[in-house]
Amino acid sequence: MFMLQVEQQHSALLEKVHPSQYNSAVNLLNYLALRSTDIRNLQDALHEQGLSSLSSSESHIRSQVLAVLKHFEHISQPTAVSYSNSKMILQRRINVLFGVASFPSIMVTLKTSHAHDYLAVKKLLKAGMNIARVNCAHDNEDTWIEMIKNVQQASKSTGIACKIYMDLAGPKIRTVIKGKKKRIFLEEEDKLYFTNNNKSDKDGLPIVRSNIPTIASQLKEGEKVLFDDGLIEAKVTDIKNDGAQLEVTRVSSKKPYLKNEKGINFPDSQLSLSALTEFDRKCLPFILKHADMIGYSFVHNTPDLTELQNEMKDKKLPIILKIETPEAFKNLPGLLFKAMEEECFGVMLARGDLAVEMGFERMSEVQEEICWICEAAHAPLIWATQVLENMNKQGIATRSAVTDAAHSIVAECILINKGPHTVKVIKTLKDILQRSSGHHLKKRFLLRPLQIAKEFLLNNEQQQ
Repeated sequence: MFMLQVEQQHSALLEKVHPSQYNSAVNLLNYLALRSTDIRNLQDALHEQGLSSLSSSESHIRSQVLAVLKHFEHISQPTAVSYSNSKMILQRRINVLFGVASFPSIMVTLKTSHAHDYLAVKKLLKAGMNIARVNCAHDNEDTWIEMIKNVQQASKSTGIACKIYMDLAGPKIRTVIKGKKKRIFLEEEDKLYFTNNNKSDKDGLPIVRSNIPTIASQLKEGEKVLFDDGLIEAKVTDIKNDGAQLEVTRVSSKKPYLKNEKGINFPDSQLSLSALTEFDRKCLPFILKHADMIGYSFVHNTPDLTELQNEMKDKKLPIILKIETPEAFKNLPGLLFKAMEEECFGVMLARGDLAVEMGFERMSEVQEEICWICEAAHAPLIWATQVLENMNKQGIATRSAVTDAAHSIVAECILINKGPHTVKVIKTLKDILQRSSGHHLKKRFLLRPLQIAKEFLLNNEQQQ
């Protein structure tokens, strides 16, 4: 059987995983083997016979294949992770990461004001929050500890358990625009200069710098540069000694200004940039002391993950892999196997930067693939970014936002961002998910080949 052949070819991976992760690692390899080939015709044939079409079997794929073969008298008994076993494995990991709570768990990003507003924190717990997120990209240790104290006090007062999740800030790249107004008016076909040099003045072109000064020298001609969550798109047209000339190709903002401290994304560029910054290293002792799990922002590959694992020598926290770049998406199988060397970990589908860099039109496909592969690894998944965001900001949800929120039932935890209507959002989300949970399993997927499955198996085989 092809699955057994793949297990033998990649046995070195299985030898490294934590004993409690072994069955999950085998199942992930089995699933990658299946998804590296096209079985759509087989699915149709099985469906015609009234048998399982192998969809919705990510968590127990070989067992499902063997069960189908049994009907054709090719095998007597399934001998792999069963559906019921896969559910137990995943539930144990959910309990460790998120605590014993109603499904799915709800994580809420705390605001600065929550450091001194105990009653607001208490309302979040009573509404349904069971994980409090502290984003280390904002505020400081003095504020974080007050947030955590309020969560712990509210948890003790209400009897509602609440975990603490803390994000590493990571190398978030932002614009640096000098001048009085700290903004640049831009239209399509306008040119600007992106540079590392503080003294650069290129023929009167508007100057844009970044908070990470080594970026500009790593760009290549023809590559895209996206500003402000993709609202402004440009391409590199010329490379100079101290930077790159850009031409604006699209402006989607109602107010066509590029402002200071807006995010920058480089979807086509291979940047030499560590996911673990010096600031992150300074934050680690505090996080290790106070958090229940740690979010790894902008992790790209297994060396990035190894670096953080090595930094946590004295105390191990479950790492949440935040998948928010094309490179992290491409390397997801390898990241999962590396994470499986520890007893417990999770994955966050961070749709914000991921959508900007992958392209919004690809997000539906990409988020499905991430969900499938995480389910095959029995890895608890956090669904993040813009969940009922309109309601959180304005008090009322759009139709598309409700549909998107309903789809989040595929995850084990859902992240709600901060806003003035967060309590209302939690209650609405719980209602939506309760209604969705009775229908989601009826969805049938067609299993075309996954490129990341084929590439991972091929690359790993070549390295051995």
